Amino acid sequence: MSIDNTGIVGTSRAGTLRSSDELRALAESGAAELGEAGFDRVVAWVAANFAVNAVAVACSMADAVLPHVVSAQLPGVDVLFLDTGYHFAETHQTRDDVARLLPVRVVDVLPEHSVAEQDRLHGAELFNRDPNRCCAMRKVEPLHRALGGYELWFTGVRRDEAPTRAATPLVTWDDRNGLVKVNPLAAWSFEDILDYAARHRVPVNPLMAQGYPSIGCAPCTKPVAPGDDPRSGRWASLAKTECGLHL
Repeated sequence: MSIDNTGIVGTSRAGTLRSSDELRALAESGAAELGEAGFDRVVAWVAANFAVNAVAVACSMADAVLPHVVSAQLPGVDVLFLDTGYHFAETHQTRDDVARLLPVRVVDVLPEHSVAEQDRLHGAELFNRDPNRCCAMRKVEPLHRALGGYELWFTGVRRDEAPTRAATPLVTWDDRNGLVKVNPLAAWSFEDILDYAARHRVPVNPLMAQGYPSIGCAPCTKPVAPGDDPRSGRWASLAKTECGLHL
């Protein structure tokens, strides 16, 4: 199953998916073949081994570099946007720009409950009292459900973002979600992202120019000082560094 662009569970675009054993073997062979290849070769490997409707791109809408890179070789690819109900207005505008300007299909992935429903069930501002549970319900579980309709997902995770991401591979097997995971920009820097976006006129969230190098939900994201860890503005007052999507 997958989530369509209304957030409703529907039939996978990919049709019949290959088995976990087949996909795991592909991930292993791809990792061995590609080594530390450039992003364009990584995406070319995916295009040669996977149908476009079996591939998804996860995008937080901080920028559209990853959807741009992938759709250059896989036009029409699904771009999954986790619409948590807590995003900045600028993030929604970037989402709309991506849908309008790039050859992709933006898919809004929704949590089981709206913010109001979650407040009634678990109390207001769960993100302050139990941020791990809030992320699990509004990000991790919805994405896991959506990824069930695909064989491979692309992420924009980069090694320079945080110590927890320093060993990010280009291609790996995602055991938790049961599909291949590809991180073609793993070796890029934040400056590389901005340079690519400027050269190719790719949509960028306006908050990026206001001290937000990593953008998540509005209540849990703050600007950071120049030179600080790009993710230090996420859950800045809490003992938390990851939402759980990439653990």
